[in-house]
Parts: sequence; structure tokens; C-alpha cells
Amino acid sequence: MRKPLLVAVLALALSAFRCGDTVVTTVPTSPTPTTKAPEVIRTTIEFRVVGNASSVRVRYSSPVDGLAQVVTALPYFNSFVTTTDTMFLSLEVLPIAYPFVLNYPFLSIQIVINGAMFREASSQEFILNPLQIFGTWRR
Repeated sequence: MRKPLLVAVLALALSAFRCGDTVVTTVPTSPTPTTKAPEVIRTTIEFRVVGNASSVRVRYSSPVDGLAQVVTALPYFNSFVTTTDTMFLSLEVLPIAYPFVLNYPFLSIQIVINGAMFREASSQEFILNPLQIFGTWRR
């Protein structure tokens, strides 16, 4: 009977010996920083056509429409928002007709990115030649 009592006392003594103060060497003073998702940057691209032509044919390229064409009166504005870092943009405008009693024809086309001019062209001729602007935009 003494043997089990001796084992119990010895186990109790060893457990009391092992229970001491725990020393933590590094205590965090602030929460662990979390990683944020990268910020999405949105870019607004506008196609603008103004002038005094009666009607025009407008061709433009965009990631949403691909190459699009529309016959319209002026002014003509179209815009889209993108998150890409680089993009090829093009705008071509062909005047179809000017009013009969017009003395000074005028046609202007622009590609505007976030309110800043990217490309532009203008014409003051009765000749019905297309105006074209294009380029690769990079953020």
C-alpha cells in the first residue's frame, strides 16, 4: 500500500515543481496587420464629336462594344469605364452632309481620359474626308 501512495506523492510533487511562472518574451503591442486587397482604379474614357455637319458616321473601339459604328447627328458623346491598365483606342468620323446654306464647316473629334485630352483632330473643309485619331493608352 505504500507503493501507490509514494507514486501519488511523487506525481504531485513533480506536477507542483513544473508549475511555475510562464515567461513570454514577445508580447504584441498592436493587432496583427491584415493584408488589404489591391485598390481597383477606374478610368473613364469619352469619345466626343462636335461640329456643324448635318450627319456623320462615327466608328470607335471599346472593350465593351468592340468596333462600333453609328450614323448620327451632332453633337455625339459616348463614354465607358474600365479597370484595365492599357488599351488601344480609336475614333473615326466621316461627315456625311453639311447644311446647304453653311459657309464655314467645322468638325472636331476627341478622345478624353479622366477629363484630360488624349487625342484630338479637327477639320474646316467641305470635303467629306474622314477624321481619325487612335493610340494606345497606358495608365
